[in-house]
Amino acid sequence: MSEAANAPSARTTLRRGADRAVYERNRVQEILDAGLIAHVGVQTPDGPLVLPMAYGRDDEKLYLHGAAANHLLGTGSGHEICATVTHIDGLVMARTPFHNSMNYRSVVVRGLATKIEDPDEKLRTLKLITDHVVANWDEGRGVSAVDNRKTLVLEMSLDEASAKVRDGDPIDEEDDMAGPWWSGVIPIETRFGEAYPAADFAGSNEMPAQYSALAGKLPEER
Repeated sequence: MSEAANAPSARTTLRRGADRAVYERNRVQEILDAGLIAHVGVQTPDGPLVLPMAYGRDDEKLYLHGAAANHLLGTGSGHEICATVTHIDGLVMARTPFHNSMNYRSVVVRGLATKIEDPDEKLRTLKLITDHVVANWDEGRGVSAVDNRKTLVLEMSLDEASAKVRDGDPIDEEDDMAGPWWSGVIPIETRFGEAYPAADFAGSNEMPAQYSALAGKLPEER
């Protein structure tokens, strides 16, 4: 069976670089779970717009979070949108700049965005999104009715999600292989630093242990 045969739909079938396509659900979820920010494309009356947004995943659902006052985000509710999550793992330096590339893991999700209206479900998904970034929903002041009213959560199905992954050395032309030009990979890593208190912090609570435990970890290790 071809890779294309495993794609969830015709429009999620990768045609360029199809050998790097990943449709396996666990791998798609793994890439999403390792990310921190999704870039979400919406069609507005003024034209297309891409917004960076916090997100969370629960099984085969993706949840996107933003301000209710953001009418551009509200535009996406009830319409088709596209969300992408990308990790850059290295710069691939070839013998000619025309063959330079990057090592990456990326997911593209296409589908209908639905605004969550039920108050209890909205709180559940807000906790999910918050704890996806770092588990701190239960560490601060509780969510007020005003907080809830000012926040918008969109739900998307992962039915039309696909991933693309590149990992490895440059792919150079055979005629260039014997040349003197350096070829290789420059790795890139994103790691958490040491947490520190705000300049105006005067509270009595100690830093939650899960914050300090993040130091030195990759996002997928959180």
